[in-house]
Order: sequence, then C-alpha cells, then structure tokens
Amino acid sequence: MTHATRFVAVAVLVALAATACAPQEQEEVSESAYEGLERIANSELDALLVRAEAGDAEAQNILGSSYSSGFGVPEDDAEAARWYRLAADQGHAGAQNDLGLMYANGQGVPEDHAEAVRWYRLAAEQGHASAQGRLGNGYANGQGVPQDDVQAHLWFDLAASRMTGVLRESAVEARDLAASRLTPDDLSEAQRLAREWDAAHPREP
Repeated sequence: MTHATRFVAVAVLVALAATACAPQEQEEVSESAYEGLERIANSELDALLVRAEAGDAEAQNILGSSYSSGFGVPEDDAEAARWYRLAADQGHAGAQNDLGLMYANGQGVPEDHAEAVRWYRLAAEQGHASAQGRLGNGYANGQGVPQDDVQAHLWFDLAASRMTGVLRESAVEARDLAASRLTPDDLSEAQRLAREWDAAHPREP
C-alpha cells in the first residue's frame, strides 16, 4: 500500500470509527478514534508531503483535499488551491475538477466562473464524470460560458453514462430538462455530439 493510499484509508477509518458505535457511546469512542488515527495521519502526511514536493500529482491532489477539508492539517483554502493547481497543471483530472469548484465558489481563489469552466472542461475531456456534470451546469445556467442547451445536454448525457445511483439520477434529470428546451433537430445534434465524443474517448476496460 502506498503512502497516499494509506493516508486516504485513514480518512475512511476515521469516518467508520465515528459511526460504528452506539449513539450513547459515539462521542467518547469517536474522540478516541480521531486522536489515534490522526496521529497515524500525521506520520503519513510527512511522507506524502515529500512526494508532493517532488512533483507527484496524486500526492499533491491528496494534500489539496486535506487542506480543503482540514483533515490532518489546518483547514486552508488558499493552500488547498495551491496544491490542487500543482496537480491540475500536470493533468490530474480530479484536481482540475476540484480547482474548478474552488473558482466557482471563490474558495482560496477569487470567484471566477469562466476560470472554473476552463478547469472543468480540462477534467471533463478526460472523462471525469463530476466535471462533465459541472460543465453541463455551466452551459445550462450560462455561468462562465454562454447559455447553450445543446452543450448542456451533451455534458449531462456523458456524465450520466459514467455515474451511478443518485448522482446518475440527478444527471439524467438535468439532461432531460435541457432536452425539454431543445427542438427535435437540436436534440438530435446533442445526441450526435455525445456519440462522437464517446467514440473519440474510449473507456479503459
């Protein structure tokens, strides 16, 4: 198991420890669990930082998430954005998506919907489903790009095909809402664009 994987696993264990006990015991047990597991996280963080400073994009992305959530380090949106950017500049789709979200919300960076869309698009073109959905939202609402229901339908459709459960249901609902505003010809165009995009971006087996 890599340092990065162990660090993420610690976060999962913390969440499990906080919820696995009976309600009357949860406060006491979860506090103990957090103390012990955060010590492990801190030891892993040192190794993760070494990898990130050496240019490891995955480690940089994990650090961005850590600073964004305040897990293992003090919460710091500016520092989160810095690490996300380092990973995003190397083409890390998850970091590109998260950096876009920070621009959309003005967290750690000035609010800038056009810049948010730019990062969403880079991640979406790599098949990142969340970024595809957010790019669809941008086109549906005219945030960061001109309003365009054909493009909104395209990206919601691609996102829905890569999501499951509630997330997929939300993407399908958004896609169908965009479809309700399209003419039959425009809907056919949106569906054609989605087919062509899929054909040009085969998924890994």
